[in-house]
Amino acid sequence: MTYETALKHADVTKPKILGIGGTPNANSGTEKALATALGAARESGAETTMIAGPDLVLPMYQYVQGDRGAKEMRVVNAMRACDGIIIASPSYHGSISGLMKNVLDYTEDLREDERVYFDGLAVGVIACAGGWQAAVQTISAMRSIAHALRGWPTPLAASLNTSANLFDTDGNCTDMAARFQLETVGRQVVEFAQLRQSSLAA
Repeated sequence: MTYETALKHADVTKPKILGIGGTPNANSGTEKALATALGAARESGAETTMIAGPDLVLPMYQYVQGDRGAKEMRVVNAMRACDGIIIASPSYHGSISGLMKNVLDYTEDLREDERVYFDGLAVGVIACAGGWQAAVQTISAMRSIAHALRGWPTPLAASLNTSANLFDTDGNCTDMAARFQLETVGRQVVEFAQLRQSSLAA
């Protein structure tokens, strides 16, 4: 039985794939890239949730938990419930943005969960920059964060040079190479989640 056939016949529920990323501004290029990857995840049979734009603007994370607000709890609960995650960040000065780092710091609220952090989850990463060097450096930083959170970075990451016009006015990715990367990231996260569901159910 081929790998693809095994996926089709696996007795699994729809995996829940969470997408987190972008900038404080709605409809940023990074958000559009994330939406493209999540679209491929849905086509692969997943249920998706996206947290982007102003919903990323959270209070600076504090290790000692106080009362979490509704926005913080939405992020934490979405991370807690997902079967796979796609993280998209702009590259600021050669690394992940401070905004996205702060959002990911909220994973510390999962430290005493049965599934700690992103343990056993596929983590797809997307970096958008005004040049190739910064984007590649940011991919490396994001993969290091995923490892620290016990996640499994997907084999392919999407590294986008946004100095080129990659999206049309409706948010569709018009660059074939960029679209291939983004859709592959989305599919790989779903495939891993499905295989893991099958393994745990066996």
